[in-house]
Amino acid sequence: MQRGEIEKQSKRRIRMEWQKLCLVVIFVSLACQPLFVAAGDIVHDDDSAPKKPGCENDFVLVKVQTWVNGIEDAEFVGVGARFGTTIVSKEKNANQTRLALSDPRDCCSSPKTKLTGDVIMVDRGHCKFTTKANNAETAGASAILIINNQKELYKMVCEPDETDLDIHIPAIMLPQDAGTSLERMLMNHSSVKVQLYSPRRPLVDIAEVFLWMMAVGTILCASFWSAWSAREAVIEQEKLLKDADDIPDAKVQGDGGIVDINTTSAVLFVVIASCFLIMLYKLMSYWFVELLVVLFCIGGVEGLQTCLVALLSRWFKRTGELYIKVPFFGAVSYLTLAVAPFCIAFAVVWAVYRTVSFAWIGQDVLGIALIITVLQIVRVPNLKVGTVLLGCAFLYDIFWVFISKKLFNESVMIVVARGDRSGEDGIPMLLKIPRMFDPWGGYSIIGFGDILLPGLVVTFALRYDFLANKSLRSGYFLWAMFAYGMGLLVTYVALNLMDGHGQPALLYIVPFTLGTLITLAKKRGDLKNLWTQREPERPCPHVRLHHSQQNE
Repeated sequence: MQRGEIEKQSKRRIRMEWQKLCLVVIFVSLACQPLFVAAGDIVHDDDSAPKKPGCENDFVLVKVQTWVNGIEDAEFVGVGARFGTTIVSKEKNANQTRLALSDPRDCCSSPKTKLTGDVIMVDRGHCKFTTKANNAETAGASAILIINNQKELYKMVCEPDETDLDIHIPAIMLPQDAGTSLERMLMNHSSVKVQLYSPRRPLVDIAEVFLWMMAVGTILCASFWSAWSAREAVIEQEKLLKDADDIPDAKVQGDGGIVDINTTSAVLFVVIASCFLIMLYKLMSYWFVELLVVLFCIGGVEGLQTCLVALLSRWFKRTGELYIKVPFFGAVSYLTLAVAPFCIAFAVVWAVYRTVSFAWIGQDVLGIALIITVLQIVRVPNLKVGTVLLGCAFLYDIFWVFISKKLFNESVMIVVARGDRSGEDGIPMLLKIPRMFDPWGGYSIIGFGDILLPGLVVTFALRYDFLANKSLRSGYFLWAMFAYGMGLLVTYVALNLMDGHGQPALLYIVPFTLGTLITLAKKRGDLKNLWTQREPERPCPHVRLHHSQQNE
């Protein structure tokens, strides 16, 4: 019976070694993904030209609703210019106005036909934006739509030396594909009307609250599971030590399937992550996003399967303890074989239908399961390694969100996260929730790294508390969890103050989390234990008895 128990533990370790190999590879890929929080649409920065009288409007997104022959048709999104009159914010106050095509197309000279309050559509190029707007206003246009020469939005500003800024019509920039659609409408139909308005975004969307709860809840679940696993490991170790005394030549092994990060690997993280991010930035395309989807599905299947097996084994203990040898995978429990088809089907269905409106649910389920599982496999042994890891990630986050703009003329991390030039709606390594009360729609998102990396330190705090026999009140986990939640909350406050521009979440999370833990440990005189020593080990009665017998 005792030999059978050891054989069962050996089979379990074979399975854990395979799981460890897969998830360590996935962890490296995920940890290199963009680490930032974002919400809503992001347009190109062009704030270098200072505001001045006649050119001091705030940049706002503008809805352009169309009617073709009296029937409501497509809606497009543009961005208002720094100059011209402001655009009404309520739809009921916006008039339906006939759309006309400029002649000449660039409107760099006065249009050949008089416009009686029409909205004129012109092409970008050959002259200043303000020149186009002045010519359109002189011809009698009520507004001007300037079509960009790229499939992106661009903020229209005034040149530093411009003086002719007394413009009394609104000017809106539309992307190239919107201009193509509008021109097709004008060519194929006799009557095309547009309605221009700019609804205001709510200060805080409920999606950000739910995303905050998801991030905090994920770390909370992972931490308690990690502590529970540590308790199970102590019990298992005691059993194996006892069996080793009873069975000749029996070998006792430590925890299987666990990867401890050391200081060197923590430092190398920022180098590997930067190289991987540059590769994503340079190779970003449709096929590359498809490759990331496949990688995410593999990790999601493994994570979801691990979580479900751990949960169901509470009720189906016998099935979870029976193993069968599977080629390439080694020893696999019957419970794992029963759960695997569901997990694979779930990931495949999400991959096929990931562009539909409700696909974010499947992405979040797979992502949360994967993060929780990775936090069981990859661990930091002490606060020193955790500080080095988060410190490197802190610098990495700030550099690729802010400083990379000066080197690449755009934020590399934001471009990669949005999936620009890929034809896809961003990379899959994100948790996201649709903005429920935002008239502009879009998603609130958070990168996996913003949960994984701080989560390593938070889970370490709970394991330390458990193994050091500290209660929640006298330990460090409760404070670490609170600090992470506050850091993420401040991130969302900064996000809203910055008008939806992507924010490096670790810029706020790292100082809160590490600052709280280090300050508290120093105050309690426990900093040395957390900083340099590995997690404390609970004394095993069998070990004490064995040593006392040897001494006798």
